[in-house]
Amino acid sequence: MMHTVLTIAGSDSSCGAGLQADLKTFQRCGVYGVCAVTAVTAQDGVRVDGVYPLPPSAVVAQARAALRAARPDAVKTGMLWSAEIIEAVARFLRTHRVRRLVVDPVLATHDGRPLAKGGAAEAMLRLLFPLAELVTPNLREAELLAGREIRGGDGLDEAARRILGMGPRAVLIKGGHGEGDATDWLFDAAGKRPFRAARVRGVRLHGSGCILSAAIAAGLARGLSAGDAVREGKAYVGRQIRGAIPAVPGASLAAHI
Repeated sequence: MMHTVLTIAGSDSSCGAGLQADLKTFQRCGVYGVCAVTAVTAQDGVRVDGVYPLPPSAVVAQARAALRAARPDAVKTGMLWSAEIIEAVARFLRTHRVRRLVVDPVLATHDGRPLAKGGAAEAMLRLLFPLAELVTPNLREAELLAGREIRGGDGLDEAARRILGMGPRAVLIKGGHGEGDATDWLFDAAGKRPFRAARVRGVRLHGSGCILSAAIAAGLARGLSAGDAVREGKAYVGRQIRGAIPAVPGASLAAHI
């Protein structure tokens, strides 16, 4: 039987990020994907023109129907938009005792456009992080969630310690927005482990964070450990970046996967 992953995330009209990227990634990683849409975004891979959230009851109704269609072996959350949606999703996850939750704390676009309303980050920390097997913030999101700037290795360690203190079993702080090699750091009960990759210049993969967390969720659904799922997911994203179209001003930066 094929393993199943449920994604609860926003829709991206460019199909480079959001649940469209999740579902494509699930298929490529050998699992079946089901979904619940939290919001519709109008975007072209470069600019977000609008965010149109669904009512929390509609999000939960989709998730319940997806659960009837195929009991998921893992769940991934992406853009959730509001504290109200987060509260409804957290109740759903607790009620149905879902396993292997990956929380990708999508809070803003790469250029700072908000993808979450005020109060969403606090609700995520309080309600979703204690349920999560893994959370996957980038450096900017980790700073916001930890309430401190990350400067050097000590700052990274302290941010991870604060995030782990909020309940998740592991945190992967992604280094794609940093300098030098694109090194991600996994912090869990086993300690601190780096996952390094050479930075590919001249290419930007829209939705790389969504793709990575989706690939990790697929690995967890297939029974991999957190470390092995991260290693497999990072290798998958690396292949997509190397195969992406070079970034050209004005051109679509959607992920080609």
